[in-house]
Amino acid sequence: MQIYKITMSLVVSVIIGCLQVANAAMDLTKEAEKYRQYVIGQIDSLLSDTERFVGALKKGDVKQAKAIYPIARMYYERSEPIAESFGELDARIDARLADLQEEGKNEKDWSGFHKIEKILWEKNTTKGTEAIADQLLLDIKELRAKVPTVEVDTELMLTGAVDLLNEVSTSKITGEEEIFSKTDLYDFQANIDGAEKIYELLRPHLLQKDKKLANEIEKQFKAVNTLLAKHNRSKKGYDFVGYDKLSSADIKELAEAVNKLGEPLSKMGVILE
Repeated sequence: MQIYKITMSLVVSVIIGCLQVANAAMDLTKEAEKYRQYVIGQIDSLLSDTERFVGALKKGDVKQAKAIYPIARMYYERSEPIAESFGELDARIDARLADLQEEGKNEKDWSGFHKIEKILWEKNTTKGTEAIADQLLLDIKELRAKVPTVEVDTELMLTGAVDLLNEVSTSKITGEEEIFSKTDLYDFQANIDGAEKIYELLRPHLLQKDKKLANEIEKQFKAVNTLLAKHNRSKKGYDFVGYDKLSSADIKELAEAVNKLGEPLSKMGVILE
């Protein structure tokens, strides 16, 4: 799946290089504050759903725990431009075993959502998740306390939108993020949601600078969301098919749509000079 990756390093460099000019040219403090409040709201929902998730695990309700898991994680995925700024905390909450193994660590060093995911889907039980779940809840409470302290600026928002798409184009498109549950499409949707929120907040300024670019970004967001909706079995919420149910053609189609979105979205930082 490596052929479907979006190369974003140069894009991010261009954006960062333009940010000092952009910040001087216009006041985006209101938009930054709105984004900070959006992420706080997402983390509030993450905390609430994690409490429900932990409750299901402790009751031994495998079915309910599996149902809550991908929905709860969507709140985290939408918030990653800020949540990931707390490196050690992010790792405790969201690390995959493969990430730790790359650092020379092993399963004893592992915690968080994905460790519980492995037990739930591989063993089809909640036994052995109790202590992990308690620590996960404590970590998310700590995250909730820290998020309001983050200084949100134009750089964080613009690079955050690109990084969210980059997440889709790397770990998500290969199916390695939710390797046990196959709930990757929930993560896809959440990353797109997070990027789209940033775009929506900056859209009025972009319309003044380049209406054509704004329209193209909206067109490509619509295209990605339409493709994701094809794999969503619910009309009112989210009930995505397992990622293993997608054909190679389906995956290629999604990858290409994200690529087409990434190109115009990456220009947004330049146009806000």
